[in-house]
Amino acid sequence: MRLEDKLKGLDTYPFHMPGHKRNKRFGITGSEIDITEIDGFDNLHCPKGVIADIENDLKKIYKSKKSLISVNGSSMGIMSAIFAVCNRKDKIIVARNCHKSVFNACMLLELKIIYIEPDYDSTNGYYLRLSQEAADRTVRENPDAKAMIITSPTYEGFISEIECDIPLIIDAAHGAHLGQGYFPKYPKGDIVISSLHKTLLSLTQTAVINIYSERLIERVKRFNDIFQTTSPSYVLMNSISICADYVLKNRRDFCAFYENLCDLRLADTNNLRIMYTDDISKIIVSTAGTDISGNDLAGILRDKYKIEVEAYYKTYVLLMTSVADEKEKLEYLKKALEEIDEGLICKYEKLIKKPPCPDKAMQIKIDDEGDETEIEESVGKVSNEFVYAYPPDIPIIVPNEIISREAIEYIKESVKNGVNIISDSSLIPNKILTKKAN
Repeated sequence: MRLEDKLKGLDTYPFHMPGHKRNKRFGITGSEIDITEIDGFDNLHCPKGVIADIENDLKKIYKSKKSLISVNGSSMGIMSAIFAVCNRKDKIIVARNCHKSVFNACMLLELKIIYIEPDYDSTNGYYLRLSQEAADRTVRENPDAKAMIITSPTYEGFISEIECDIPLIIDAAHGAHLGQGYFPKYPKGDIVISSLHKTLLSLTQTAVINIYSERLIERVKRFNDIFQTTSPSYVLMNSISICADYVLKNRRDFCAFYENLCDLRLADTNNLRIMYTDDISKIIVSTAGTDISGNDLAGILRDKYKIEVEAYYKTYVLLMTSVADEKEKLEYLKKALEEIDEGLICKYEKLIKKPPCPDKAMQIKIDDEGDETEIEESVGKVSNEFVYAYPPDIPIIVPNEIISREAIEYIKESVKNGVNIISDSSLIPNKILTKKAN
């Protein structure tokens, strides 16, 4: 019996957690199936029943050796994976466009980071693919590295097909739908983590850790148990169950979804450009050759067409789609873009410099106290906090890095164009926490 069916059949009174007691008078959405690990409902930390069945379904979908549920998002899965392959003060190769959770794990383990940079689109300002040549060279130059971690697909939908002789961790948070229908195949690595809520149907905060190396299963499971809550939400796990069941039984829906996306890309626009990516479910609309910014386009879509985009930057907006998007909604978006395009003027495209990347090995360290430094005076000082664009939480400045003029100019230009730049201290855009002077 599936978890959903068992939850629908609840017929005992809960003299147990949680405290809302499934009482309808409080009007808490989802409380009717929000339980704890009572008899017959399995245990996420030692699954042998209905939860084990969900993980087995995920194993079938992703063709893994073992699939583990995360109700703490992909962030927890990434941390579990890094802890599984690295010991304290080891060396690790990290793609510069990795998520903040990667850097958090590296900080906790005091890892020595060697950066590897993907290619960069200077017209629109985002990272592209990581080359096999760059990966091979970095591994060759760092034979003591214990692992490599990359992002594939990226936030914008670029896929890097990398192989290496050391453990490869892939942050595929935005790739849960890959391998379905006509979409590209699912990423290949030793450990691949995907958010089931980003591009599939599950509720926010749900993810899967797919393990393809037999020898890593127990270590990943150990750290998964350490980092994951001991009170996992049955509301979240139920959504994973429904999501996995849908994926297994509705391949044709993904084919139709893909075809609808192909039609969207035939939009008749002369100034706005729908950019090519490996994953066409990510819709990047470039404003680089027009008289408006990404922020402007997002505002028009929101105010005039009631369309809320995923993110916007200086020269593009990013719209996320999924198999849940009906054909009519995609057609409406296509029409909106065509109408907006008619009123735009073609302008010269200016190149965007990529965020700076340290060329030396480094460790991430945050001191207990730091100096609040005016942003213009921070150049040449050492950062004591993360500064990043949210979404998608990719750091522009990492603690213990020397702050460059390029980084400050990138931040100022982003803020000017309405990009949401945040820092740990919330002092941005006026100040940055720097290390105290000796």
